[in-house]
Amino acid sequence: MANRLPIIAVIAAVILFLIYSSVFVVNARQQALVLRFGEIVDVKTEPGIYFKAPFAFFDADSVQLIENRVLRFDLDNIRVQVSGGKFYEVDAFIAYRISNPRVFRAAVSGSIELAEQRLRTRLDAALRRVYGLRDFEAALSEERAVMMREVRDQLRPDATSLGLEIEDVRIRRTDLTAEVSQQTFDRMKAERLAEAERLRARGNEAAQRIKARADREVVEIVAEAQKESEILRGEGEAQRSATFASAYQRDPAFFEFYRSMNAYGTALDNTGTTMVLSPESEFFRYFRDPNSTETPAKPTAPQPAPATPPTQSGTVQ
Repeated sequence: MANRLPIIAVIAAVILFLIYSSVFVVNARQQALVLRFGEIVDVKTEPGIYFKAPFAFFDADSVQLIENRVLRFDLDNIRVQVSGGKFYEVDAFIAYRISNPRVFRAAVSGSIELAEQRLRTRLDAALRRVYGLRDFEAALSEERAVMMREVRDQLRPDATSLGLEIEDVRIRRTDLTAEVSQQTFDRMKAERLAEAERLRARGNEAAQRIKARADREVVEIVAEAQKESEILRGEGEAQRSATFASAYQRDPAFFEFYRSMNAYGTALDNTGTTMVLSPESEFFRYFRDPNSTETPAKPTAPQPAPATPPTQSGTVQ
């Protein structure tokens, strides 16, 4: 029995090796091509444990695992020209999956790198065609979504020939090149300055209209105020004259005394005025006789204003 143990161990090892070389696992993110002498004999697209003929050497049964996920390929800094002759720098990417493993194996030997090299060339050409049909403004407008759909539709036939399916195409960035950016900046600056100048001119015109209207209203208001003040002044003067006339008619002697006192106060005020008058002057009548009740010979019409002081160079009689 002891002599048979090595033989049993060898047989078990051979069996385990055969089982190991005959089993392969496909997970949820993969799909598998079963090859026999380089030819595809089976495709496994569902996850699970599968069996094949053992001994993969000598080009017997072998398994090539292929991605079954949505893959992304980025293409950056593509210089494209629009219909006006100006250039944009564009970044874009493709979301794709390997939909036909047999075609994918036949077209690019199951190599993702080789498939993406071909996608790069075709995506570059599709972007140039789509941008070349637009003018400068349209490339940055809401038409961008339409442009992405056009690129996707143009890529799909070529992708199908590689065993790929294009899920989506996105344009991540569309920027002006440095020289076009400076030209655009200068043009926009000139437009903004012209617009500012137009607005400034409109503002000045409106300011002139408002100022002219305000000046006219000021003149009208001042004229109306002066008119009302003249009317009030005339009414005041009339009332004042009526008051003087009434006072004179009640007591002419007191009225004369009051007027003389006002004349003294005005004429003898400390104004530096020198007057040369005769002591017998009627102006000093109340200095000669403070109790004088002499009534003027004949009352005259009441004066509208108090007696005015004598002039500086004249002589008061």
